[in-house]
Amino acid sequence: MKLQRTFRFSPALFGIMPLMNVLFLVLVFYVMGSKFVLNPGVQVSLPATMFAIGPQRNTEIVSITAGPVSIIYHRDRAVTLEDFSQRLSGNSAAEKSLIIKADRNAPSGIVAAVTNEALRHSYTVILAGDIPKQ
Repeated sequence: MKLQRTFRFSPALFGIMPLMNVLFLVLVFYVMGSKFVLNPGVQVSLPATMFAIGPQRNTEIVSITAGPVSIIYHRDRAVTLEDFSQRLSGNSAAEKSLIIKADRNAPSGIVAAVTNEALRHSYTVILAGDIPKQ
């Protein structure tokens, strides 16, 4: 006895079935992924400390380079220590903060002089980056 199939496969189904499979997977990942995005993460509350610095307003950045001749950059211009003092006195904001970024091999005397000048003009000083060598 010879058995014959009653259902005939169409060759077009071989192209449509993988497409339907991919669309189904994209739909599942979209539905599941949107729930992960909407859920909040882990809440972290830092302990209270006297040394934490809040958001700084009116922040100015000073860069001190290392090399044979150390250069002070303030507002994207090379300045001397005297010019730097005059520039600091021109700021009349109530909250003044200064971020000092010194290269690793920058002389610590120049970093200390810039820090002292900023403190004389009542700036909050933040030292960023590597600690200069002595």
